[in-house]
Amino acid sequence: MPRIMTPSDGTDAERLDRWRDAVSRNLVPLEVLPRECADFRASLRAAQVGPVHMSVITAEPHSIARTRRHIDSDAPDFFQLTLQLIGHGVLTQNDRQARVGPGELVIYDTRRPFTYDLAQPHSGLVLMFSRDMLQMTDRELARVTATPVSCHDGLGQVVRPFLYGLARQVEYLESRGTPRLADNVVDLIGTLLAERAGVDRAAEAEGPDLLTRRILVHMEQRLGDPGLSPEGIAAAHRISRRYLYKLLAEQGYTVSGWIREQRLARCRRDLADPALDHLPVGAIGGRWGFADPAHFSHAFKAAYGMSPREARAARR
Repeated sequence: MPRIMTPSDGTDAERLDRWRDAVSRNLVPLEVLPRECADFRASLRAAQVGPVHMSVITAEPHSIARTRRHIDSDAPDFFQLTLQLIGHGVLTQNDRQARVGPGELVIYDTRRPFTYDLAQPHSGLVLMFSRDMLQMTDRELARVTATPVSCHDGLGQVVRPFLYGLARQVEYLESRGTPRLADNVVDLIGTLLAERAGVDRAAEAEGPDLLTRRILVHMEQRLGDPGLSPEGIAAAHRISRRYLYKLLAEQGYTVSGWIREQRLARCRRDLADPALDHLPVGAIGGRWGFADPAHFSHAFKAAYGMSPREARAARR
């Protein structure tokens, strides 16, 4: 298939319309929604390898939406998978929202409405194939659909270089690829997704209360690490970020909200300790994971109604 690019002439609206037509012809019918962009440009490189359609899309910020009016009653039972290569995207389907960054992938059902919001310049590998090629149960698919899957750990470290290689060679795959390659690609993806579904199932079998306690202890022991993140916490407990968010939500928290609240409480305690008066206010924040003193001061004042310096002065 030839490389498709937006024309150099015409208005942004005209380029968006042509881009919508190109993507709808190559993938599935959908709508392209504009975002603020001075000069919209996009390109698509695609190949049909056996029963799998592969494409690499590079574009300026925009959003896509597949609505019920785009989905016929006899629409093929296809799944799409997007591996973010550059930039971030937010995939929304059913009641789930998946934020996908570089080196992460997300799978979604083309027979159900979805949106993919791409708020920055981006590039991604998009694969489209029939549901039955995955050889996964409906329950397993339900666990992983519209859920970010990291390729930075576990089996993902094996899958990632393979998919990145496909993205680099996509223009040559139609002439050199074979149906056997297509089967291998989907088998590997299915194994990764089944592992992720199994990890969440094993975590649920352990019991949410015990797992939640282990997660809270893990986060408390690492409050001083500026790199403490949902991705790292989920990976350490071999669960998905979606399941991590669910566990913390049942306790009335978001992950970032719990971390921020605990960090600020420890900073407030240290500011009230005369033995730590020799430490600058910024160093107190740094001890508990606030790498940016200005951000620390702003967060502290928002939580307690006074700046860290004012809190220390009030104690004195």
